[in-house]
Amino acid sequence: MTRPMPCSRGEELLLARISAAAGREHIGRRRATYVGAAHTPRTDAVPVRWLRCLLAFARYGRSSATRTGANARLDLYEHGLTVAVGGRIHVVRYDTTSVFQKGTRQHPHDSVARPPHHSHLRTTRAYVLTDVEGQRVVLLGRSEDSGTEEWVPAIQRAVTRAQLPRALAALERGERLSFGDVWLTQEQVGSGVMSARWPQVRQIDVDKEAIRLHTDGNWHTLMPTTSTVPNLFLFCALVERLRADGMPP
Repeated sequence: MTRPMPCSRGEELLLARISAAAGREHIGRRRATYVGAAHTPRTDAVPVRWLRCLLAFARYGRSSATRTGANARLDLYEHGLTVAVGGRIHVVRYDTTSVFQKGTRQHPHDSVARPPHHSHLRTTRAYVLTDVEGQRVVLLGRSEDSGTEEWVPAIQRAVTRAQLPRALAALERGERLSFGDVWLTQEQVGSGVMSARWPQVRQIDVDKEAIRLHTDGNWHTLMPTTSTVPNLFLFCALVERLRADGMPP
């Protein structure tokens, strides 16, 4: 087992600020910590209008983790998370955040936490979350990073667990829920002028960055891209539940 290195004075002060911010928003106890390097992308690679920061994280205390002090840190809590970067602490609540998943390209010379021999151009996933102040924070995930395999599904599960009951209650009240241009009710799913009742829906496909609907032998594109769909994983959970309820006995 790898022993964590002793904290510096700067790290102790950062931890105190993170704990205070988490306490103010009542997001419970800390579950996991990841450290990484802040990353400023090339402006020709990623649209800067939605970028606040990009972070690459590895699990704290592992041999693969890069100790960066106050540079960048992700802490997962019971009811939310914190992101420390650039001297600022962002707090995200699972029950109110919107998570967008975007594809982006990483330049070979961009400085992120990775082994030095990984110098070629690679595609990454950016997870854009809204914090409690409505600001957007971008977390950078790469499939070759073991930390990504942990914090991405952990955040998705936590947001779904926090928001699914409220979404189901809204549907039971007859409300319509919107996920980008796609909407759901207890009876139907649709986008634009296209809609279908749940018993008609044979399959909803979210592969290849699009949302497609299969009804009566035909495929219909509800959304040409998933990057503008908030909480896509929550949408999928609701679809699974509504399709099951709409199936004939």
